[in-house]
Amino acid sequence: MPHFICVTCGSQFAETDEPPARCPICEDERQYVGWDGQRWTTLDELRRDHGADIREEAPRLTGIGTKPDFAIGQRALLVQAPGGNVLWDCISLLDDEIGRTVEELGGISAIAISHPHYYSSLVEWARAFDATVHLHAADREWVMRPDERIDFWDGETRELGAGLTLVRCGGHFEGGTVLHWAAGDALLSGDIVQVVPDRRFVSFMYSYPNLIPLPAAAIRRIVAALEPYEFDRIYGAWWGRVVSEGGKEAVRRSAERYLRAIGAS
Repeated sequence: MPHFICVTCGSQFAETDEPPARCPICEDERQYVGWDGQRWTTLDELRRDHGADIREEAPRLTGIGTKPDFAIGQRALLVQAPGGNVLWDCISLLDDEIGRTVEELGGISAIAISHPHYYSSLVEWARAFDATVHLHAADREWVMRPDERIDFWDGETRELGAGLTLVRCGGHFEGGTVLHWAAGDALLSGDIVQVVPDRRFVSFMYSYPNLIPLPAAAIRRIVAALEPYEFDRIYGAWWGRVVSEGGKEAVRRSAERYLRAIGAS
């Protein structure tokens, strides 16, 4: 039986004879059902009309995306680390080119994903590279394809190796997580901390497509969660969404701007 993939959000579901009746992730107010209605594909179909987009983002940091874009259009990031490589966020596509490239770069020891919109084909990736997937337990309900390789962690931080720390920020989702990469002087943020087109700034939202803001308390929580960590760069969820310098100050400055805009400064 196939594992159907939602065309709008890219999430892969547990195997069924027929496509699921609905996608709970898309029906949630933070996302949306595609304008053409609920549509489904499979990994085999995706491989026929999409290919890998692999680029070096920085030394020991490789972006892995899909061309043409699929679903939300994010790219994953592979961090090469002495204690084992970490895949940050995930994409729906996994093909031979991606597999070869990842193995050449040292494989994957751990997968960590910022929030449910990027869970995509996480089980396919975990099985292909014999990796553990670390998801925050607060977002357990959004896993559409359960698997024994998924580690649901609790608390505010989780170490994935020397200098690689998952930090729960909340915000966009209750378990919303970022990855602090000390050796790269960087924060890998998904869209928990969203790098915006004016890359001197970031922003924060409950729903990006539906433009639902977060309350002041959530913004202050994100800033407080990141305060113990130093980082110069912020790598967002899409190609080019990178704060190249002054990342920590950009978070502070952006949070202050956001709070002023909602009258909570």
